[in-house]
Amino acid sequence: MSMCLPPSSVAVVLGTRPELVKLAPLIHELGDATRLVHTGQHWDEAMSGRFLRDLDLPRPELLTGVGGRPRAGQIAQSLGQLDAAFAEDRPAAVVVQGDTNATLAGALAANAREIPLVHVEAGLRSFDRAMPEEHNRVMVDHVSDLLCAATADNVANLRAESLAEDRIELTGNTVVEVVRRQLPDEAARAALLAAYGLRPDGYVLATVHRPENTDTAEALGAVLAELDRTARAGTPVLFPMHPRTRAAVERFGLDGLLARLAVTGPVGYADFLGLASHAALLVSDSGGVQEECTVLGRPLLVVRRSTERPEAVAAGFAALVAPGEELGGLARAWLSDTPERLTRLAATPSPYGDGLASARIAALTAALTAALAESAPGSESGSAGAPAPLLAA
Repeated sequence: MSMCLPPSSVAVVLGTRPELVKLAPLIHELGDATRLVHTGQHWDEAMSGRFLRDLDLPRPELLTGVGGRPRAGQIAQSLGQLDAAFAEDRPAAVVVQGDTNATLAGALAANAREIPLVHVEAGLRSFDRAMPEEHNRVMVDHVSDLLCAATADNVANLRAESLAEDRIELTGNTVVEVVRRQLPDEAARAALLAAYGLRPDGYVLATVHRPENTDTAEALGAVLAELDRTARAGTPVLFPMHPRTRAAVERFGLDGLLARLAVTGPVGYADFLGLASHAALLVSDSGGVQEECTVLGRPLLVVRRSTERPEAVAAGFAALVAPGEELGGLARAWLSDTPERLTRLAATPSPYGDGLASARIAALTAALTAALAESAPGSESGSAGAPAPLLAA
């Protein structure tokens, strides 16, 4: 792919660890055409540096002064620096993924400079305006030149908003490739479970980090109380704790609910996949886990008010639950038929595609830049105007 695109010509803008994970296979497909730009929205050398190494990614251009600011400050600080960077060295295209503040800043910077914009994972909708991410993803979709939708539902969402048909492509989701490549082998997974004292299909793996579950003592207490109840009933609960969650536990005085849980710090991505791949049940409010569980064939209870990823629920991998009794009741019900549930999910294909999304997106990005170059004023083969419709790879 790098032969079709000049070196460092495609600016891939991101700002969080999940974006690094989801964009890694696309960055590998683009090869030396990649110009990786990290806004620093979530940056710490220990965690982000480890992700770069684990995922075999190049060191990024790193913006400054973004992390720790409120949403508007992060977007403004990123946008100003991206605009200056693109003015000095104009990319042939900008790629953003998902719905973070970095995604919106990268999209606005590309739009302001009239640089072709590619949105990976376009068309997600929760229809919940209380989610900042919902506003981010809608705005990015409406300024994008190439909308790479992961699923047919995502395509339908884009069409419902009257976005131009020739900008929409059904590509699948890069998560399928990421999970397949990053999942440790059988021996490594066995060693991982042994290190935590766990047996396959015999434990719950839980993560909680979203503000709706950590900003009040009531919500966080309700989640932790049900995890504690599960552990008291005899099923071990492994709980890698996000720094935000740890701070909230201390702030609200909920430490007593952690006594029976196997609490650890955050784990690396490959280790998380290895642990998730043998869990009897996943409990999480993460968007990424809603996708990963479909590749791993594991059941998931999504502790959230709404989800922009209904495909996992529709395919039978996941259920949306409120913190508290609903979470506990369904957890007990699902754990009671673990062998049958795991057998059924193992035979259910992931709704997120065939594992070729990154190759499609890279080819479409190259085609977009070529089409725009040909139609630019002064080019030999075209004149000014809209690019020709793209063909699916």
